[in-house]
Amino acid sequence: MTDPTRPVTGYPAPPYAQPNGGYPYSTNPTQTQPRGPYSNAYNPRAAFIRRFVGAMVALFVIVGCILLLVWLILRPKVPDFRVDSLSLSNFNVSSASQSVSGTWSVGFIVYNPNKKLSIRYDDVESSIYYGPGFISETRVPPFAQGTKDRTSVNATFSAANSFVGAPVARDIDADRARGSVSFNVKLLARVEFRRGGWRLRRRLLRVLCRGVAVSLSSKGGLGTLAGGSRDCQVVV
Repeated sequence: MTDPTRPVTGYPAPPYAQPNGGYPYSTNPTQTQPRGPYSNAYNPRAAFIRRFVGAMVALFVIVGCILLLVWLILRPKVPDFRVDSLSLSNFNVSSASQSVSGTWSVGFIVYNPNKKLSIRYDDVESSIYYGPGFISETRVPPFAQGTKDRTSVNATFSAANSFVGAPVARDIDADRARGSVSFNVKLLARVEFRRGGWRLRRRLLRVLCRGVAVSLSSKGGLGTLAGGSRDCQVVV
């Protein structure tokens, strides 16, 4: 029988290898792992960009609302244009050279229907056509209108053997033989609506006066407006 008081002999258990140089736990349990050198490099820049974009969007919205409010309050109306007079001299049509000659003097009456807005007209250009055939163009001095103003504007066109093509020349010659020729008059201008210190954005004004009839005399190539004044189509 074995002696219970005799110590048990055998191989001792191998020592347990501890991490961190033998210590089972870190001496500083609150220490965190270091972050990479670029982890927060762009955060301030990204925040600035977001704020800048947000501010720009808010600014555009505010400005748009202000302009819309001003537009609704003032309610600008397009001016009225009317051909009030027209005289033609030295008018001649040549089927051989497919050309037209003459001097047209056109008088417009322009009315500003706005009660609160004045109008400024700049870069005014006018042209005259027979159907689609261009004949001549001219520039008109800039002018301004107060509220409810009515203004007379004159445009003079000169053409010396202006080429229009055989079909247009034949049609003009046929109308001339019947005693009346109808022309189309166009006008373009940059307009600005104003109210005291307020100036709304400049816009392109388009005026088209269709079928302005001219009665021709049998001699001398003279003509005058037939049928009284004629209203024009106006688009801004």
